[in-house]
Amino acid sequence: MDTTTRHDRSPTKARGAVAPGAAAPGAPGGTDAATSDKLPREHVVVIGLLLASAFVVILNETTMAVALNPIMDDLDITASTGQWLTTAFMLTMAVVIPTTGFVLQRLGTRTTFIIAMSLFSTGTLLASLSPGFAFLLAGRVVQATGTAIMMPLLMTTVMTIVPASRRGRVMGNVGLVISAAPALGPTFSGALIEQLGWRGVFTAVLPIALVALIVGTILVRDVSAGARVHLDPISPVLAAFGFGGLVYGLSSLGESAGHEPLMPPWIPLLVGVVFLAAFVLRQRHLQGGSRVLMDMRVFAARQFRIALAVLVTCMISLFGVIILLPLLLQDSVGMSPLASGLVVLPGGLIMGLLGPVVGRLYDRVGPRPLALPGMGIAAVAFVMLSFVGPGMSWGLALGGHMILSVGLALMFTPLMTTALGALEPPLYSHGSAMVTTIQQLAAASGTAAAVAVMTIRSASLAEDGADPATALAGGTSMTFLLGAALLVLCSLLAVRLRQPAPTFGPGHGQAS
Repeated sequence: MDTTTRHDRSPTKARGAVAPGAAAPGAPGGTDAATSDKLPREHVVVIGLLLASAFVVILNETTMAVALNPIMDDLDITASTGQWLTTAFMLTMAVVIPTTGFVLQRLGTRTTFIIAMSLFSTGTLLASLSPGFAFLLAGRVVQATGTAIMMPLLMTTVMTIVPASRRGRVMGNVGLVISAAPALGPTFSGALIEQLGWRGVFTAVLPIALVALIVGTILVRDVSAGARVHLDPISPVLAAFGFGGLVYGLSSLGESAGHEPLMPPWIPLLVGVVFLAAFVLRQRHLQGGSRVLMDMRVFAARQFRIALAVLVTCMISLFGVIILLPLLLQDSVGMSPLASGLVVLPGGLIMGLLGPVVGRLYDRVGPRPLALPGMGIAAVAFVMLSFVGPGMSWGLALGGHMILSVGLALMFTPLMTTALGALEPPLYSHGSAMVTTIQQLAAASGTAAAVAVMTIRSASLAEDGADPATALAGGTSMTFLLGAALLVLCSLLAVRLRQPAPTFGPGHGQAS
């Protein structure tokens, strides 16, 4: 293991541009640039364009929550049919994301960006012009394909070209995008639907996506060279049935609370587990070679394992709140959909704005002094939200969600940066794909668990004579308290977080 620290490195090369296809600083064969105060201008441009593009695709992902009811009314479809606009999007993400490590290694930054934004723009155009449900569903699937590529591309590029001493602040900007876009999505969608109808949501996003594509095509250059990797034909099939089966099964568990799913949830879950096990065995057999789809060697880094486990736990808790809090405010407190969306808007914006601040603190103090207080703050917020119900002021929900957002902001950027920073540069693309894939599974798991606990507890209270609003509040209260307990338990694991040692290239600096 290379025990060199960032303080005893000496600059061996002046700061400057990286030619297309050349190794970037921090990449294999590159020269470390941690002593440089500023990134090269072309790198700043690349990161800025990727951040803007990621903001657009994530904003689009969250607009469907508000647009779904108008779509069902206009196209005269049932709720179970309309739900496929969300389910198909998640399934496509789950199937495509595991392949992004291969795509990034094979094609490089520029080509991957063009493909991602071209797919997203094409899907948005299809959706905006769709005469019926089939075209709209096809547009959502094509959109999801581009979205699935964009986030691993952004994280891999940041890890490749940003020196270890500055990664926290740049990843903080990534956290801003990931947090602010979902917070603005429902409000953005609601305002457009009132003026332009549901097609207006896609029509408004399309020119922004096209501008990002055109500007990116002109300005984005490769910051790491493509490699001669080859696609194993078996691995994508195993990944599709493995990750897709798990996501669909977990989604079906949540849907079964409202209506009968197409098949019992245990069937896709079983299929997912079997194929996922086969996928892991296949990747272990191929790892280290040119045909591996997701390199399992990422789990050899101890800090990657710890940070990813903590991140998954936090996301499971977060998605429980995202799903249940608007439902609680509307059906128990009696607020309108627009008002409930405005209650959670400040928290999302706070979380996004804190991202760069937390990133700078991470560069100074590492992950543990940020993540542990963040868990405590989030647990307190969960307890506050457990008291929201009939007769309670909406201010309690607003305050609780804002406090929760502060806690989550202290966790997400440090955890993502620690996980990816623990890897060798050749594994960055595989690590980014792994983190994003497992986040999708965590989101589906959190949603399913939250809905299941809420439904069971609400039904029990209703049988005891509680009115529907009180029963719903009791179900969500138990879910929030369980989320707080989960965070407290997870803090026992988070005490083992450490800031990874800087990496310099193959065979050096593997963090443990």
